[in-house]
Amino acid sequence: MTQIVELPLWLFILILLFAAVTALSHLLLPSVRWFFRLRLERAVKRLNRRLKRPIEPFKLARRHDMIQRLIYDPDVTREIVNYAAKNRVPENVAFQKAREYAREIVPSFSAFAYFSFGIRVARLLANSVYRIKTADSNDATFDAIPKDATVVFVMNHRSNMDYVLVTYLAARDSALAYAVGEWARVWPLSWLIKSLGAYFIRRRSRGALYRKVLARYVQLATAGGVNQAMYPEGGLSLTGALQPPKMGLLSYVVEGFDPESERDVVLMPVAINYDRVLEDKVLIAADQRGDRRFGARITVVVGFILRKLWQRLTRQETRFGTAAVAFGAPLSLREAGADATVEALSDELMARISGAMPVLSVPLISTVLLEGQALETQALLDRAAQVLSQVPLANRAVDASELETELRQALNGLRARGVVLCDQSTWRANPEEVAVLRFYANSIAHLLPENAAPALDVSATARS
Repeated sequence: MTQIVELPLWLFILILLFAAVTALSHLLLPSVRWFFRLRLERAVKRLNRRLKRPIEPFKLARRHDMIQRLIYDPDVTREIVNYAAKNRVPENVAFQKAREYAREIVPSFSAFAYFSFGIRVARLLANSVYRIKTADSNDATFDAIPKDATVVFVMNHRSNMDYVLVTYLAARDSALAYAVGEWARVWPLSWLIKSLGAYFIRRRSRGALYRKVLARYVQLATAGGVNQAMYPEGGLSLTGALQPPKMGLLSYVVEGFDPESERDVVLMPVAINYDRVLEDKVLIAADQRGDRRFGARITVVVGFILRKLWQRLTRQETRFGTAAVAFGAPLSLREAGADATVEALSDELMARISGAMPVLSVPLISTVLLEGQALETQALLDRAAQVLSQVPLANRAVDASELETELRQALNGLRARGVVLCDQSTWRANPEEVAVLRFYANSIAHLLPENAAPALDVSATARS
């Protein structure tokens, strides 16, 4: 017992490392995790007193615990058995496949990352790129929803800036969970997005096991009071117009809703429109090719974001016009009744989004120039004002007192991009860029009388 044992130095160092790791994992790390967990809970408690809709415990659950809950869910377990039988593999192999799907889907929400970092970046970026307007009725519409209801924002998808814009606008009310596609599964973007509460989905996956894991996560999150944001169109609009709805995630929400539960689910239609969609020419080119292959690289996107943030910090004015957000009338699943189908609800939501669509300066200018006439400046401004008068008052996002100023800014912006041509104060469409004008005019065409060219607007107030 008292004999001296000689060991090689490398083995002695290895033993020390194993001892240190064991001590950390069993003695120190649990205490450290408990310390930080306690501080986090106190911070969230203070944060919840400020939010109109507090962060629910479900969203704060540990990611490991949520994954375990998901893969042992009875519905998922049954699908694991079906997968194993159908593919002739052992059930433990199918179980591991379900675990992989759950790890891929379940986010690791961090209240600190969301409210201390994510929201600030979203606010700075949104205001660096656009002047932001919201419909006057937005706050009243949102405040009227019962505080214990789960809110699902159902939005049209014009740009990837939609994520940034709505996250920023909802920041004082709640934390939102987004479904994001494969484009966001790039490190370190994937880590950041998951810490902000977003969950990844495979848009092209048709496997029953994957769909069941995703469906149960969405249903558990909805039942747990996690406010979410979804795009029923399933992807960015290539034409500028609203696209037919796809059932997708919304079907999971509707199918998992229990009318007898204490918590209602309220679907909030959200209409978004822009004076300039950052990806407009990329989307138009994809539409002309007949595919959805977008050529933007992550390095280009990150470079654009950093450049805009720097310009904002140095007080340079480089904004691309206005971005407007308007809420439609909310739709309660409890009030809709058990007989309401996903198809009917989707059509109704798209109709409400369509009816709330804001009308901005660039869509107005595009509508007028697509009529085919070359117009002098004042005649063009007068015609744009006439088109604006044909849309419902609630859709007009351009204030009458600022109309001429904003229209002139829109004209100058379009001319700088080569979309319109100006010859001695006479404006006309560039024949090579008509597709761009049509892209913007399509966004408001449904609000105009049949004998008018496409256009649209929203009654709004600026938010900085």
